[in-house]
Amino acid sequence: MRLLVYSHDTYGLGNIRRMLAICEHLLSEIPELSILLLSGSPMLQGFRLPKGLDYIKLPCLNRGEAGEVTVKYLGMGVDETVKLRSELILSAAINFRPHLFLVDKKPYGLKNELKNTLEYVQEQLPDTKLVLLLRDILDCPEKTVTEWQKHHYYQVIEDFYHQVLIVGTADVFDAAKEYKFSPTLTQKTRYCGYIGRKAGLVHPSAIRTQLQVSEEEKLILVTPGGGEDGYQLVDSYLSALALLPIQNRIKSLIICGPEMPTEQRQLVFEAAKHNPQVQIGEFTDDLMSYMQAADTIVSMSGYNTICEIVSAGKPAVIIPRNKPSQEQLIRAEKMANLGLFKVIDPENTDLHILRDAILSQLKIEKNSDYQLDMNGLAHVNDYILMLMSQTVYNLQVKKIYPKSSIPSLVVSR
Repeated sequence: MRLLVYSHDTYGLGNIRRMLAICEHLLSEIPELSILLLSGSPMLQGFRLPKGLDYIKLPCLNRGEAGEVTVKYLGMGVDETVKLRSELILSAAINFRPHLFLVDKKPYGLKNELKNTLEYVQEQLPDTKLVLLLRDILDCPEKTVTEWQKHHYYQVIEDFYHQVLIVGTADVFDAAKEYKFSPTLTQKTRYCGYIGRKAGLVHPSAIRTQLQVSEEEKLILVTPGGGEDGYQLVDSYLSALALLPIQNRIKSLIICGPEMPTEQRQLVFEAAKHNPQVQIGEFTDDLMSYMQAADTIVSMSGYNTICEIVSAGKPAVIIPRNKPSQEQLIRAEKMANLGLFKVIDPENTDLHILRDAILSQLKIEKNSDYQLDMNGLAHVNDYILMLMSQTVYNLQVKKIYPKSSIPSLVVSR
């Protein structure tokens, strides 16, 4: 079976990390599966890629703080680059002939770059299933509904897609209701739960030994995700750390993220170099090992980071991003109301409030007994396997009975 995956990739590492986690799980569960991943993520080669997965690297696009799309590396205009990406994507679909096409986040792709491919699949590969994958929260309802109406996404999903899989739960955020899905679209939608993370590759005791954390010391992990806009979080943490009482024996590991600008990373190193209790790293593809070893985590509230924190069962202090999207802020507030962690207002990062939040989290082992559904990978696997099996069956029937009127196998959408 062949699966084509499109990963939206204009900002940070969130989308590519989520899609790689899904791909890895699918490959472990579905025999003889081959996955071709399409992404412009500049960090794609930095991850361990499982056997059975290959990728086509698209030219990088970037999204600024105001939400505008720019070309990251090539000396080309945005329209030229989108045209190039669109033609690469279409070529992949024509030659790979997938049984299912899994699309991340945007129904028509970035700046409508999937339009020609969706039309080709519908016309030339009518048995191929099209599935849209959405994270739990896209943005505030007002902005999302306006954007979807402007770009005709509701109609695109009804016309082209067989299913919408949401890796979240309706009790945290009911996307179908909040984003005003039509009855037809709601009928296509499945809530899969959040994407739980497997244990890290290294035992916590080995990590703490590596970082020279003694039994009497506490370890705080600071992670701003990809790091492109993470400097403020790291700077605020280092400033709050200086306010901690001297008797608190705390070691800190700050993982800046590979996309933190060089000048800002240098400022972090400069600020931390006189504190032997602070260690700085740039990137790891095994963040779970460090989360499991930490006593408390300080981070933003990107989808993947929150899934890792919950999977690790760790107390956390969260300072969400609040621009250009409200996604992180909404997620942080919804989950804080469930008692999953402590949230600091990003508009008022008072250092004394941050210090007190860190101290309070260091005193507890976990924040809440609330059981968040973390079975997203298994449920995504079930839905995709069902749809791909339908495609394979229909194609086999057509080979045996090319002119027959034998009905296709139908699986409810």
